[in-house]
Amino acid sequence: MAVKEITYKEQVFKLSYEIVNPSATDVLLVLHGWGSNKEIMKQAFGKEFKEYKHIYLDMPGFGASTNEMILTTNDYAQIVQKFLDTLSVEPKIIMGHSFGGKVSTLLDPPTLVLLSSAGVVTEKPWSVKIKIATFKFLKPLGMKKIRELFVAPDAQGMSHEMYETFKNVVDEDFEAEFAKSKSRALCFWGIDDTATPLYTGEKIVALIENSKFYPLEGDHFFFLKHAKFIADEITEDSKG
Repeated sequence: MAVKEITYKEQVFKLSYEIVNPSATDVLLVLHGWGSNKEIMKQAFGKEFKEYKHIYLDMPGFGASTNEMILTTNDYAQIVQKFLDTLSVEPKIIMGHSFGGKVSTLLDPPTLVLLSSAGVVTEKPWSVKIKIATFKFLKPLGMKKIRELFVAPDAQGMSHEMYETFKNVVDEDFEAEFAKSKSRALCFWGIDDTATPLYTGEKIVALIENSKFYPLEGDHFFFLKHAKFIADEITEDSKG
């Protein structure tokens, strides 16, 4: 594991990363999802893509990387790009899971790999709507611990900056960004995914002109069971 310091908007970020197959020429960047870290992505793909130099990065505020700013998805993309510039690398493939898929899309790589990417707004279940309505009603009353009672599971235990960042990105409509993508996109999805349902993947593939869709058995973390298949398909596609 290594740490690189990046300055963005006068704020210093200490970014933790790891490189696998450092002597390889072609570069693969792998970005995790919200609330996750580089370790789970390395667990899945660290033994695959033997012809590539893998870079596994903890994005700001996750894993061992720092963040003391309220960020947007675009901020994340710019920070990751600055990180790549400091390493003097231009990835041929950028793979992103969930929230990492949105960041990967903005980086505009030659080959974009989306693993159950976020970015298509889904209808909230009624229970979530009730929770939001109750929160909005109680917040002006100044009741203590309201945030802890009603915060989404993905945001519990976060700093103020990361919680506000979460609110910026959680229900973000990214369809226009997908439609603008010029990357060759390979989209892999968990058939039983409830966080980013299968239909959202189908919509993203319809939006990205040069794309291919692979529905696979499993939930939001389906790729842990299908890493070899995913890697083989990407490698085969790159030869074509």
